[in-house]
Amino acid sequence: MKIAVLIKQVPDTWDERQLTASGHVDRAASERIADEITERALEIALLQKDADKSVEVVAVTMGPAQASDALRKALQMGADSARHINDDTLAGADALTTARALAAGLQDDGYDIILAGNESTDGRGGVVPAMIAELLGIPFAGPLNTADFTGGSITGERESAEGTETVSAPLPAVVSITERAAEPRFPKFKGIMTAKRKPVTVSDAATLGLTDLAHDDGNLVLASSRRPARTAGPKIIDEGQAASELIDYLSAEHLI
Repeated sequence: MKIAVLIKQVPDTWDERQLTASGHVDRAASERIADEITERALEIALLQKDADKSVEVVAVTMGPAQASDALRKALQMGADSARHINDDTLAGADALTTARALAAGLQDDGYDIILAGNESTDGRGGVVPAMIAELLGIPFAGPLNTADFTGGSITGERESAEGTETVSAPLPAVVSITERAAEPRFPKFKGIMTAKRKPVTVSDAATLGLTDLAHDDGNLVLASSRRPARTAGPKIIDEGQAASELIDYLSAEHLI
């Protein structure tokens, strides 16, 4: 079995997010890390590899040169190799352009499973995995809280407004998982050392046969400003009137 895991480098979730003058996420303003949700997808792939040593796990990303750091961590965690799609024409790519580039990088490598997080912490679009499945002409299953790959199919649990449902799809398939999936492992010393010898393939748009990559996010940002600093809220000292003051405050804030 051959599994591709889509890894994305994002600004650190715990840092203060900032925007550029054009309204895009300022990725240089904070530390860049591998998105945790994609690390959870990688963990699911590595659990398959733990159970069957013949399983091959490939980490795949699209991003600038710095995104190689996220791939390096994936290799340290246990991925066998990595693929980096890096082209300046893809900077600021919208969801469809991103899906096109990733699909082009995945289509000829014979993957049985393409694993991804259900949404990134910087974009929150949640549509790229499904787009990739459509472009590749294979089933899509997600977002799943659990994933079991047996008998040439994927089976997992998905939550909906009506409750929890079990879904399945034949392989090959694209599968997206949620933050309720497996907790990602920490790289061990052996993994950190062996990662240096694992192959990383770098491709640009021309290598993938991609043309007409013009993209527009459809938004025009006229102005932006930083979020104001938090201020302390009112203190209510109970001298017999606290209940009425609390009710007045909640009513004024339209919370009741």
